Amino acid sequence: MNLKVDRRLSAAAGLAGVFILCIVMLNISMSLKKELTDLRARQKELLLLRDEFLTLRASVDAIESKKSILKAEGIVQAVDEVFRSLGLNRKVRSVKPTGTKEKKYAQEEEAEIQVEKVTMNELTNVLYRMENSPMVLSIKKTSLKTAFENPSFLNITMTVSLIKPK
Repeated sequence: MNLKVDRRLSAAAGLAGVFILCIVMLNISMSLKKELTDLRARQKELLLLRDEFLTLRASVDAIESKKSILKAEGIVQAVDEVFRSLGLNRKVRSVKPTGTKEKKYAQEEEAEIQVEKVTMNELTNVLYRMENSPMVLSIKKTSLKTAFENPSFLNITMTVSLIKPK
């Protein structure tokens, strides 16, 4: 009789052990699934950050390439190069340097430019040249007025700055 009771107890203990093992395995499986969903969410966030980082790095590289091939000594020479390349240097009435600002990693030279009797197409070409010049030129302020003699022409006053690395 003791042998039957011992077998029943060992069978019940075995079943209880298997049951406990199944519960532990189920608990581990659930925690791993939760961790997997958390890791997938983090992966999506990191992919979004990676795309943003690559975009920012491309824009920084574009600016870095501009500052490495800086040819102009000052804002007056930079403006002269832009307008001379378009053949508009005769239409520039004045270029007045307004000052220099010292930044942490750069020096910013500003100038006020007055241009007379320019067509809209020529203005577009000037803005395109300034944006795609080998120097870092920034347009701070622009004022457009129609010319008195011919309303199809524009008189432009703009404040432009040249940013040079230290």
